[in-house]
Formats: sequence, C-alpha cells, structure tokens
Amino acid sequence: MFIQTEATPNPATLKFLPGRTVLGDGTLELRSQSEAERSPLAQRLFEVNGVNGVFLGSDFITVTKAGGDWAHLKPAILGAIMEHFMSGAPVLAEGVAASEDGDEFFAAEDEEIVDTIKELIETRVRPAVANDGGDITFRGFKEGVVYLNMKGSCSGCPSSTATLKNGIENLLRHFVPEVVEVRPV
Repeated sequence: MFIQTEATPNPATLKFLPGRTVLGDGTLELRSQSEAERSPLAQRLFEVNGVNGVFLGSDFITVTKAGGDWAHLKPAILGAIMEHFMSGAPVLAEGVAASEDGDEFFAAEDEEIVDTIKELIETRVRPAVANDGGDITFRGFKEGVVYLNMKGSCSGCPSSTATLKNGIENLLRHFVPEVVEVRPV
C-alpha cells in the first residue's frame, strides 16, 4: 500500500492520500480522543503522540498535530493508516454516519438566495478546499451575512481568514449581490 502525503496551507495539518476511498460521501471531523470512538481509523491515529485532530474526507485523511515535528510524526501516522486499511476494519464504527453540521438557519424569504449560495459553495469552493485537506459547508444566512463551517485543514489555518474574505466572500458577492460578508461559525 502506497500512501501519498501533501502539505496543506495550514502548517499544523498534513493531508494523507491512501489511494482508496476513505468515506466516499460526507466528511467527519474528530477533535479529541473521545470523539474518535466514532471511527476505528481515527482511534488509531489519536494513539500517535502529538495528534490532536483527524478529518476524514472522501479519499483523504487530514491529521492535525498539537506540536512536534512532522518528520517524527509522519512515519507513525503512515503506519497507523496502513495498519488500519490492511486490517480490513471499517473507517466508521457501526451505526455511525458522516456527520452533518447541524441545522441551517435562514429566513424563508431568502430561500432562493441561499440556494444560489449553496450551489456556488458546492461547485466552486468545496472542491478547491478539499484539495487542501479541508471542507467548508453552509450553515446560515442572515442580514446579508453568510455563515460557514470550516473543517479539517481550514479549521485554525492562518490563511483561512484570507480564504474567507478574499476568496469566498468576493466570489459570493460577485454572484449574489445580497451577500455583504462571510463569517466562520
């Protein structure tokens, strides 16, 4: 099994590509050892000293470190991923599904605007962000402000504010004049 790694814009995260499906549909972010009970793969990764976050995507795994050097953490993480896939164990624990972000909020009269925002996020934003080992999903729209949930390498990334303001906000404002600002949830 050959696992590729890619740097992300967030120096605290590294993207691992196992060359096979991880989740297929949806994403799952696990930020603690207790949350990792939802995924046998994440449990193995949290056993590596220094790992403090795991994000599972369609065909990638993003690992966030608390400290330490990637040169020391990377071999242990690669070993944990390889052991997991070679064991044949499932990625998710029985009865667990990829998580949703929770309830969306917006006024009924804004439904058409929200549909356009969601379409732009799905087709133009999420694919690009997935390339960097993260995910951004719509959470709400109120008084011209779009609220987005940032996960994986996007969460805590030093360049995430620039991504939101210079990238996503400008894109949405261009196509949806009602948008005045974009904020993380």
